[in-house]
Amino acid sequence: MAAEKRIRVMIVEDHFMVRMGLAAIVKSQPDMVTVAEAKDGPEAIALFHKQRPDVTLMDLLLPGIDGVQAISEIMKQQPAAKIIVVSAHGGDEDIYRAMQAGARAYYLKHVEGQELVAGIRAVHAGESPLAPEIAARLVERMRRAALSPREMEVFRLMAHGTTNKEIGSALSISERTVRVHISHLLMKLGCHDKTQAVSEAYRRGILHVGEAPKKI
Repeated sequence: MAAEKRIRVMIVEDHFMVRMGLAAIVKSQPDMVTVAEAKDGPEAIALFHKQRPDVTLMDLLLPGIDGVQAISEIMKQQPAAKIIVVSAHGGDEDIYRAMQAGARAYYLKHVEGQELVAGIRAVHAGESPLAPEIAARLVERMRRAALSPREMEVFRLMAHGTTNKEIGSALSISERTVRVHISHLLMKLGCHDKTQAVSEAYRRGILHVGEAPKKI
């Protein structure tokens, strides 16, 4: 097939072996070609504007700028961009944030190669394929109230064992206000205590293991 008729794919993935695996899947298809590979968010944004791929495969947890931020930045400059998330994280919050940012489809990294290439073709054709499992998690998230930016700041600090007093000092708010925020986020998550809330946040993708609290 002539190069100009093939689907031009960019791969954004910080793990070398995963990136090579995705590139091999794309290379195995006669109607596809990899035109760029990026290891982090800033590189992804720069390469997208340089190469203008037809379809981009985007990981979520990336150095520098995460996948959701990278998607948002790309969509601001190119609203017609066609981006597929391929992530190890399948929490409903991960899926919701990615789709809100502009992703057209979402696959977990254990996806079979043939399903992924079918998804690339579908997205290239203007479709937004979602597996039933992913669609169900997205619906679950859409039914739930979102945490406010301030509640997320409190939550990230709380998840790292920071006391209410320390949270208040870090955010320049009173301990009483910290307790109010914690009460609200527990209610929104349907949890009875901090430990349960943190566990639920990791399950849903609101927080990720190893994620450091953002600097205030």
